[in-house]
Amino acid sequence: MASGWEGQSIILKVIGGKKINVPSGRTPAGIYVSVNIDSKRCWKSAIGVLSSDSFVVWGDTVTLTPDVSPKLSVEIRASFELGRMLGRGELIGKFEMSWEGLLDRGNEPFDLSFPPIRGVCPSLAVRVASIISRPNDGSVLFDSIDDCKIARDTDVGHMRLCDYMRGRGGVHILDDAMNYFELVLDQCPVDHPDHAAALTNLAWARLQGYIRKDLQGIYITTTLLCDALALRPRDHPDRPLSLYYLAEALIWRFSYHAISVDIFKAAQLCHELLSLCSEGTHLRSIAVGKNGVDYVVRACNSLPTDASDEDIHLRRIVLTLCPPGNQHNSSAIDKLAKAVKARFRQCGIDDLDRNIQLGREVVSKCPEENPNRITYLINLAVSIRSRFDHHGGSHDLDEVISLYEEALPLRSVGHEHHDASLDGLGRALLTRFNECNNIDDINRATGLFRKALASCSPGRPNRDTRLNNLAAALITRYDKLHASDDLDEAIDLCRKSLLLLQQDDHPERHRNLFNLSMALCSRFAQTRKNKDVEEAIGLCQDSLVALPPLHPDRYFSYKWLKEAYLSRYRVLPNAVDLSLAMENFRLASNHPTQGFPERIKEAVQWARQSEVHKHESALEAYQTCLDLFDNYVTQSSIISSRNAVIAIDGAQSLPMNATSCAIRRNDLQRGVELEEQGRDQQWSLASRLRTSLDDLKSINIPLAHKLSELSKNLSDAQNSAGNVDRAAADRAEMEYRRLTTEWDTVVAEIRNLQGFSRFLLPPSYEYLQMAACRGPVIILIASEYSCNAIIVPASGQPHHVPFPSLALTDLEMLQKHFANVIRDTARMVSQEPRTALIALLRTIWDEIMLPIVNVLQHDLKLPSCSRIWLCPTAAFTSIPLHAANPFRMNADRSGREPCLEDLYICSYTPTLSALIRARQMTTTRVTPSFAAIGQDRPGARQGTVLAAIDSELELVHKHVPPTVKFTHLSGNEATQAGALEALRCNTWVHLACHGKQDYEHPSNSRFAMRNKPLTLLDIAENDAPQPEFAFLSGCHAARGDEKTPGEVIHLAAGVQFSGFKSVVGTLWEVDDAVAKHVVEAFYENMFKDLDEGAMDCMKAAWTLNKATYTVKNKVPLEQRIGFIHIGL
Repeated sequence: MASGWEGQSIILKVIGGKKINVPSGRTPAGIYVSVNIDSKRCWKSAIGVLSSDSFVVWGDTVTLTPDVSPKLSVEIRASFELGRMLGRGELIGKFEMSWEGLLDRGNEPFDLSFPPIRGVCPSLAVRVASIISRPNDGSVLFDSIDDCKIARDTDVGHMRLCDYMRGRGGVHILDDAMNYFELVLDQCPVDHPDHAAALTNLAWARLQGYIRKDLQGIYITTTLLCDALALRPRDHPDRPLSLYYLAEALIWRFSYHAISVDIFKAAQLCHELLSLCSEGTHLRSIAVGKNGVDYVVRACNSLPTDASDEDIHLRRIVLTLCPPGNQHNSSAIDKLAKAVKARFRQCGIDDLDRNIQLGREVVSKCPEENPNRITYLINLAVSIRSRFDHHGGSHDLDEVISLYEEALPLRSVGHEHHDASLDGLGRALLTRFNECNNIDDINRATGLFRKALASCSPGRPNRDTRLNNLAAALITRYDKLHASDDLDEAIDLCRKSLLLLQQDDHPERHRNLFNLSMALCSRFAQTRKNKDVEEAIGLCQDSLVALPPLHPDRYFSYKWLKEAYLSRYRVLPNAVDLSLAMENFRLASNHPTQGFPERIKEAVQWARQSEVHKHESALEAYQTCLDLFDNYVTQSSIISSRNAVIAIDGAQSLPMNATSCAIRRNDLQRGVELEEQGRDQQWSLASRLRTSLDDLKSINIPLAHKLSELSKNLSDAQNSAGNVDRAAADRAEMEYRRLTTEWDTVVAEIRNLQGFSRFLLPPSYEYLQMAACRGPVIILIASEYSCNAIIVPASGQPHHVPFPSLALTDLEMLQKHFANVIRDTARMVSQEPRTALIALLRTIWDEIMLPIVNVLQHDLKLPSCSRIWLCPTAAFTSIPLHAANPFRMNADRSGREPCLEDLYICSYTPTLSALIRARQMTTTRVTPSFAAIGQDRPGARQGTVLAAIDSELELVHKHVPPTVKFTHLSGNEATQAGALEALRCNTWVHLACHGKQDYEHPSNSRFAMRNKPLTLLDIAENDAPQPEFAFLSGCHAARGDEKTPGEVIHLAAGVQFSGFKSVVGTLWEVDDAVAKHVVEAFYENMFKDLDEGAMDCMKAAWTLNKATYTVKNKVPLEQRIGFIHIGL
């Protein structure tokens, strides 16, 4: 080197490379540039990722000293690792030039061209950045050329394999390469950092020999690659390349051996690879090419579908590999749809939500122009219809109709399946008519069935079905409109349909049999010709013979056989026919493969008919109904199942009628159990989500924690089930049922523990009697069959108190009178006499409470001033029973007769279980804290201004002991979230605001806050750890639910349910200016003479009694009696 270079350095910038190809054809992890300094040292650029168009970008610089080496030596190399490199990789090209030649290029970028590879010359773009003068102090650092045996053997292996791949030798060259790679693997045990790289090099060499048929046994290759992948987790930089190599090996193995599991696994690997591999990279372009993803998709689409979860999972993965616009997208959608349909046929109702979710996915991913879209729409409709049949839900039925309506134009008149599309929509409309009684639905369904029949000419398959379905619609319309022409035509159609089904074993013949039976029963009721009903009975019996024991349609055979026996009994009374009718009621109600909504309807009818005909099975029918309700609500979210039950005619009054039935059979204990089981439907399921687990924790902490976690997850899933997005709601329902199954498994495990055999089961009388340990509980039953009270004492048998002069209609009229009188008295000045209100309170005393008091005093010997709890049902829930008053002088004129509140301290409880749960939560004493929440100016459409709220909160604050932590929340701070936080963080709460009862959806009953309402559902799901007492100074805070009169679902009960043991609420709207007098008197007495400063929520009932008496000269009667106490 010329001495003129001494002390000089050149800064060389490596900009990028193009037309980069790896000689062996192996896909690299990346490309780097090496500048050789001498035989021991080199400079390496960063490893650049090769693009899909064979470009690499670096932008790295190196400072070189020309006096060290006579010329510039540059190499382009392929690295097969992005992380730690094993060896130097594969040489792509080498270029040498003098330093003078380099400098002659100036400071502009120029290309260094390398020898061609498969006819293409790779090149590097470089630039001499500058020439600098500096002493050669050795401060420039270079990489050492790794000369260890592992690296040398690896590099030789790469060279030998490259020669083999380029045809420069036979199989002995491949053997030589593999020998070197095996030597490296022997030197890199499992815990060596280069073990994965050594495995991969050997495997890739073996794979190339297998592809060229120079080597047998690809299973060793895939095992090596699997082991390498296992050593490279998801965040490892070399995992994408490992995924590609293994996928490539599996594709080749599948191409030779056609083992489906290989291509399934390759699809999964490609799916993960594409998620890790950026667009525009060489690796991705190779992966998605004709020998990669494209081959995988074609191969998977060529395989038969099945109903397994694995196959559906595969089809979903394949669909992600060929998004819309891909040539294979349509066939991938079709394969997924067929797998989903096969799964539905195999699983049926066992996994409907999953099938519906998959069906939605198929429809959403299918373009409108796809000719198979109609098939996917109908498949989805069939799945949703099946869910409706087994779980109910009007939204499902509406969606089924919508799907059929979308599908109908896709099979226009003349299409070979046009009749099937008409028929499907007609059946959905017929079902909706049976649910909602909309005449338009039945008329439209009948018209569609006529068109379907006209489109299905004689001799075509399914003509019998078209005849039968039109007949069913006409029978249904006759039952509603009583047009005899419909009935005669229906019978004729049924007979024609049966003529087409001569074989007794035809799978659809039973439907024709009980349709004709139904029509004949209807005609018998009209003509009373005995031959019609006898034929109807015979047809149903024939349908039962044709069906296996667990076939879902046996339910309909039982149903119509029952109708036939009842029809004959009504015309020709015969005890045998009545017994046979009731037996078929029993069989239909308990048929295990029919959906709950249909079975519940049948059980309700069984109870009703057994009452009408005074049959001995009535009590069994009621018990069956309640048990079905219990099972039904565990299979869907609380709110949706409850709304579905409400929609069933007769279900609302069922608990009261069941209790009345037990009372009329002198089984009072059973009556108490049925009343609790029926009225507690809403609360008992919800209590599963908020059950006190203290007892369980004392013997099995892990189970208690597991159940607690499931409770939280169930509550979250229940909330999501109300999502307006049907697909999201389906996912939530599916998750809810999965969690419910897991819940049931854990509960079954708990019930095997000693002492927990009845854990969360409907409570027995012995358990319910615990509610009366501090005083008797009086259950007031309002039924269409009788009105009664049952008094549950602390021990012994319950006591029956009949109300012989009261009927349900009388109570309902009394309820309406109260509502009117309360409204009228609210407009009166305080000095005006409350004559009408006094008359009503006297009626309550004479007709209802006096008979109860007589039993309390004479039979139970209950002392005066004792506690009693009222548990009203139905019409009783809106009557102020606690305010019953004779308003008369004693017979000897010695003074006024005592009223109920003079004799006893009255409280209410929504259920006996609620009272027991409240007592069970009083085991620990916590430091009390008090929150006063008031909202005088609620948000939009939540109510008017309440001027006295601030002064009411000041009154409360004045009486709370100064030692108690006090939180004041009002104005802008009194939001929904703020109120929930206060309920969570304080043991005592006073809430002053508007309250609104939602009669359509009681769980949405609410308190008005600044931003949005605080609902019953919010309160019930709020996580309040140690709540004690709540005073709800709001309107309508304790009104019941008119939709389900058997359940007390109101705001005050919701607050108690959320954990507050003792609650004061109001039965109707109270004047906030007047209410503050009651509030002041209440807290003045509540906190007077505290025992060592301890606040006791169990004094609330006594305190309220005293407070309303104290303010009787300040507060009008209707305002005083509006306040009630619930709980302990």
